[in-house]
Amino acid sequence: MRGHAETPATPGAAVVTLTLAKRELAAYFASPLAYVFITAFLVLSALLTFQLGGFFARGQADLLPFFRFHPWLYLILVPAVGMRLWAEERRNGTLELLLSLPVTTGQLVVAKFAAGWAFLGLALALTAPMWLAVSYLGAPDHGAILAGYLGSWLMAGGYLAVAACLSAATQNQVVAFVLALAACFALLAGGSEVGQGFLSEVLPTGLADALAQMSVLSRFDDFQQGVVAFTDVVFFASLITCALVANTALVELKRDA
Repeated sequence: MRGHAETPATPGAAVVTLTLAKRELAAYFASPLAYVFITAFLVLSALLTFQLGGFFARGQADLLPFFRFHPWLYLILVPAVGMRLWAEERRNGTLELLLSLPVTTGQLVVAKFAAGWAFLGLALALTAPMWLAVSYLGAPDHGAILAGYLGSWLMAGGYLAVAACLSAATQNQVVAFVLALAACFALLAGGSEVGQGFLSEVLPTGLADALAQMSVLSRFDDFQQGVVAFTDVVFFASLITCALVANTALVELKRDA
């Protein structure tokens, strides 16, 4: 009696996305970009913390001087990571091949973003010696430090999602970098002292305050203080989601063009 041939199981969307993300993450380390980025991030973080942040002069066992500069560090470094995500595929003519895979555009977008976010998380994790050093020198609030790391990673994800979206709008990586830099600066500036002063001069007080609260700088401030506010988590999650949806729409537009 002949049995029915078994139909190969189709991997789920999560499995496919994870496989694509792993492949994308491995591609980072096939070029010097990953090593240059990680080295630059670690060196600049240390310089800013110890030189400008007055790490030792403050005489306090915390990582506030370390986290304080992350919004500005990411402003330069994260667009450098995100600019290649889609612009490079278009420049090399591999976008059509990528889109011909039996996966949805949304899965591709999420996979590329997840790989980039994991890469940024790895770079952030390599700063753990800072945490060990401050633990050796005193008795820090480890919960506050963990909150700072969480906020920093969420903020990096927000920047990366915006950079990836703008990378899909052009095949020129330099243009993608400049666009992402400008967009991330706009997200950041409203929360700075200079930005708040400017907004309060040209806008009604309520609107100026609302725009300041929409700044990543303002949202990251609570994390630095050790406070994980639900609204701040929702803000970064919404920023990432909106940017990924726009990213998907842009790639679909290029597919249909």
